[in-house]
Parts: sequence; structure tokens; C-alpha cells
Amino acid sequence: MTELEKIEYAKSFIDKLANGINPLDDSPIPDNDIANNVRLSRCFFYVSDILRQVVENGGVHPIKTAKRGKKEFALTDEERERIQISDIPLSVSEISNHLNTLIELETTKKISATSINNWLLSLQLLEAVVQPNGKTKKLPTEQGKELGIFTEERTGQYGTYISVLFSSAAQQFIYDNIDAIINFKNENRSESK
Repeated sequence: MTELEKIEYAKSFIDKLANGINPLDDSPIPDNDIANNVRLSRCFFYVSDILRQVVENGGVHPIKTAKRGKKEFALTDEERERIQISDIPLSVSEISNHLNTLIELETTKKISATSINNWLLSLQLLEAVVQPNGKTKKLPTEQGKELGIFTEERTGQYGTYISVLFSSAAQQFIYDNIDAIINFKNENRSESK
């Protein structure tokens, strides 16, 4: 087995772990298992992307280049085939990060969580709600909840907070409409100039 084959094999294990699947026997990992922790899943997706880049670059991690001269975010048919729906609910940042793992970062601009959120706001699947602390939070509307967007209270280093999460159905909706999201972003950018 060559080094690249070993890396691809390791990546297949990481991909399964990221999606809550035991790589040894392809059984679902129990929800209460540490390997099914959302933070670990995020790390697995990140490591998987780095391994993909290493394999595509012949065994070397590519060096980042400047943003200048990059083309707008778009997905080829091949890149679309690599989209993975997570059984674990994801935040909009995790969805945009996953989409950005599919593109050639050296030549293509990333898609931001803000671009996705703004599109969801325009469809009234999210709404901007002023919180008691005076800050505005984007929360799912009833229509958004029906689609599979929901909130979950979490505890972080600064106390409790509300996290907006996307079920696998809501993730699929975003991935199915990525062209509409890109068009909405580009139209609004040209109007603001």
C-alpha cells in the first residue's frame, strides 16, 4: 500500500467517524458515545478535508495563496457529488465549512455562513430577533422549523447560549439550493455597490 493509499484509507475512517458511523463494522455509533460528540465530528470533518487536499496534491498539503484573482464560489458536478449530509445536526458555519472543503481554495472564494443565513432570511426561514441583551440573533421561523431548522441551548466557556442547528433535511435543502444562494449573494452585492 502506497502512502497516498494509506492516507485515503485513513480518510475513509475519518469520514465515517464524522458521520457517526463505526468505521470497523459500519454500524451507527450510539448517540451517547464520545465519538458521536458534535465537537469531535467537526474536527473529523476538518481532518478529512486536509487529508483530501493532501491526496489531491500528491501527498503534500497545498500552500494557501492570496484571495486576489479568485473566482466566485461555485460547485462543479464532481464537487456536488462529494457533498455529505450529516446525520448529526450542523450549524450554518459547519455547513459552509463543509461546502468550502469541496472547492479548490487556491482559485475559488469561500462561501460564508452569512451568505447562507441572508438567503434563509430572504425566504423567511430565519428571522432576526432582538435578544434581551440587545443583540440580534437569527432564529428559525415556524416555516424554518418545519424544514428542520431548530434551536438548542448549549453551554460554552462564556455560559449558556442558543445554537441554531440544521437537521439532515435542512442541510439537504441548503445543498440543493446552493446556486440560488450564490445568485442571491451576487445580486445583493451588486445592488449595494
